[in-house]
Amino acid sequence: MDVPFYNPKLTYEENFKKGPYGAFSDGKKYKQKGEPKYDFLGHKVYTPFGIANGPLINSNFVKAALDKGFDIVEYKDVRSRKFKCNPFPNIIPLDPSIKNVTLDIAEKGITQAPDYTTPLTTTNSFGIPSMDPDFWQKDVSEAVKYAKKGQVVIGGIQGTIPKTGGFDAYLKDFITVARLLKETKVKIIELNLSCPNEGADKLLCFDYKHSASVVEKVKNEIGNTPLIIKIAYFKDEDALQKLVHSVANNVQGISAINTIPAKVYKDQKNSKPALPGKGRLWSGTCGSAIKWAGIEMVKRLKKIKEKYNYSFSIEGVGGVTTSQDYFEYKKIGANVVMSATGAIWNPYLAQEIKEQILE
Repeated sequence: MDVPFYNPKLTYEENFKKGPYGAFSDGKKYKQKGEPKYDFLGHKVYTPFGIANGPLINSNFVKAALDKGFDIVEYKDVRSRKFKCNPFPNIIPLDPSIKNVTLDIAEKGITQAPDYTTPLTTTNSFGIPSMDPDFWQKDVSEAVKYAKKGQVVIGGIQGTIPKTGGFDAYLKDFITVARLLKETKVKIIELNLSCPNEGADKLLCFDYKHSASVVEKVKNEIGNTPLIIKIAYFKDEDALQKLVHSVANNVQGISAINTIPAKVYKDQKNSKPALPGKGRLWSGTCGSAIKWAGIEMVKRLKKIKEKYNYSFSIEGVGGVTTSQDYFEYKKIGANVVMSATGAIWNPYLAQEIKEQILE
């Protein structure tokens, strides 16, 4: 395994100031071949593959990803105000013997592993930190300008639940951060709906009525900038269809999945949470063991899209750690494929995919 470009042995703040690491810090740039021929929401890219929302925490990381041949890259979610990261550690390895983290296994719990091995499965718990807009507006603008021909930068939006004002205040916060992000000239915006709902211990995407309100207001704010929504794994098919129907006229893309929330323990006795601090027994499972869920969601979204003649692009995410995973997602109907954990540990993943496409 390569040296990860985000060092899980360091704090988020240390990574932010000194990262990226490994091959992402060597200054070498991949030389593109031919001409960009794949269309992604109105932008021509060399390959419909890139790095999903999460590990590219500032413009230094974004630039390094672009240099290594990742053609679609996302600047990590930003907020309307500064927001602290969860306590260290934020990424830990999980038991590699678990091939698929199903919902039942997630509920029972998974054990922390002593080290990172293949097949790679991890858990992450960051809490979606953000710098204040004075910093990130300039930083996002810099990242957007750095993209070369055949590449595009996505900006992610995270709403912040206010202390007072209920859902109306939450909605206004989404609109505010959408306006601020639009000002950076970012080419595409992704709206995070796989985040805590206002006043309830569930994800916003599972509340299709509130999701529809957020999507409509954000789309009105950003105008002709393409809008993607990021959603979680849906166990209930009826709930998934209700969400898609409620937002389909206002979104240009749907990204699935985020992570599989699971209980994570230090040992097999399930005696102690692996992550310190209040409310951190549950955290997001990433990597190889959630590919089943990403694959399933792409198939289901494709079926809905074709049945109702929708035009949104499907962004397949989850467990993409090898070039073979990319081709599997493409074969079942993903328009674009994205990696997060897999890309962190393999900085040459995009190059490996490109070489196989050109064979």
